[in-house]
Amino acid sequence: MGRIMAIDYGGKRCGIAVTDPFRLIATGLTTVETPQLLSFVVGYAKKETLDLVVLGLPYRLDGSLSVIANKIKAFALQLEKSIPGLEIDGMDESGTSLQAVESMVLAGIPKMKRRDRGLIDKVSATLILQRYMQEKGI
Repeated sequence: MGRIMAIDYGGKRCGIAVTDPFRLIATGLTTVETPQLLSFVVGYAKKETLDLVVLGLPYRLDGSLSVIANKIKAFALQLEKSIPGLEIDGMDESGTSLQAVESMVLAGIPKMKRRDRGLIDKVSATLILQRYMQEKGI
């Protein structure tokens, strides 16, 4: 059984989270600059068995996808071509950035560290992955 990776895709950087090999625990992995995202995921898939990538999809309040959704779809196509056989799925990422900050407050992370956008993106990716696993019964 391979790992599941979740990506909180952003214009500048992307937060990445993965499961353990048994798909029991979702953990924040890193933050990658968006232009390097494809090469990072391809490199990771060469080192670890990766079965599924979950891309956070940003929905607006009216239920439509936001403007960056087109970039996410283009990335999904590139990823599909780069890693044949890799399953790619989407997950609503609504509210994960706010939840990430709230969870850091509850965890007692100092205010200066909570301002780190990369950390917020990584925690957001973890929340996307947890939400996905819960919804799919993994």
